[in-house]
Amino acid sequence: MLADHTTLSQFLIEERRRFPEATGDFSALIIDVGLACKAIARRVANGALAGVLGAAGATNVQGEAQQKLDVIANELFIKANEWGGQLAGMASEEMDMPWTIPPRYPRGKYLLLFDPLDGSSNIDVNAPVGSIFSILRAPNPGVDPRPEDFLQPGVKQVCAGYAIYGPSTMLVLTVGTGVHGFTLDPQLGEFILTNPRIKMPPTTQEFAINASNARFWEPAVKRYVDECLQGKPGPRGKDFNMRWIASLVADCHRILIRGGVFMYPRDTRDPGKPGKLRLMYEANPIAMIAEQAGGLATTGQDRILDVKPSKLHQRIALIFGSREEVERIEAYHRDHSGRKYETPKFKTSELFQSAE
Repeated sequence: MLADHTTLSQFLIEERRRFPEATGDFSALIIDVGLACKAIARRVANGALAGVLGAAGATNVQGEAQQKLDVIANELFIKANEWGGQLAGMASEEMDMPWTIPPRYPRGKYLLLFDPLDGSSNIDVNAPVGSIFSILRAPNPGVDPRPEDFLQPGVKQVCAGYAIYGPSTMLVLTVGTGVHGFTLDPQLGEFILTNPRIKMPPTTQEFAINASNARFWEPAVKRYVDECLQGKPGPRGKDFNMRWIASLVADCHRILIRGGVFMYPRDTRDPGKPGKLRLMYEANPIAMIAEQAGGLATTGQDRILDVKPSKLHQRIALIFGSREEVERIEAYHRDHSGRKYETPKFKTSELFQSAE
């Protein structure tokens, strides 16, 4: 079977051969990340059988209630990656400060940032969840990094990826040469290349957004969603479907494969917060994947990958997906900069059909 399929290890070796000066540390690091994802996939699959469902009784640095699997997944990422000598340090959405590599292990030349279990609120209802990761070069290889060493814009990433734990477990990653998807073969225990050179469709008739926040949206987002909801008779001239899984990884994977646009925009609930999602652990890696697949990722005003982070757990607005739709949303932000947008008013007769 392996003779007919490319494993993750084989893929990485082929990529490394393009760079004769490469030492193999980078490939080894990705293999270790893959090992962590395999271990998390097993815990997720066992669910209640392993007693890993439910709340952990603690909160993370974001003030969010942690699930048991949040804590387990974070520990698995640390244990799989701290020992190999490829990393100078790690940072996680679940930890206040970066993780210091234990003294008994050597320090390497990379930094790893990760969201160990994205969408963990879906765990108890058996909906898809995932892990997201980002790899940067350490400014000072071989020594413990300072917190500010992690604060690099997304364009500096050397690798970004995610694992999705659904009907099958997939690892999707980019090393800057396109986006490739690997499916875990449970019999072999190997990730097999099943989706090479993934390209996101440039246009779409699907959008993903949490509609319960509509009253807080910016004018540009309100306009975009209103036009989609008006369907074929409206200005877009076609019908749209709304999809929302409440798991960034799951929404991203659907959009990557069949197109779409994801929006978690800045809103008016808390003017002090520029967005909901985390720049370092979620927005940057997803943005790199989107762009490498031919899509776009923006805050509405700025390219995500150009944003210079100011703190480790910085939040940001995130809009990504099919190129034509993201460009339209950006244009609406420019058009509505400094002015309001009024939601179209419908007559009662347009919303409800008479029973007579």
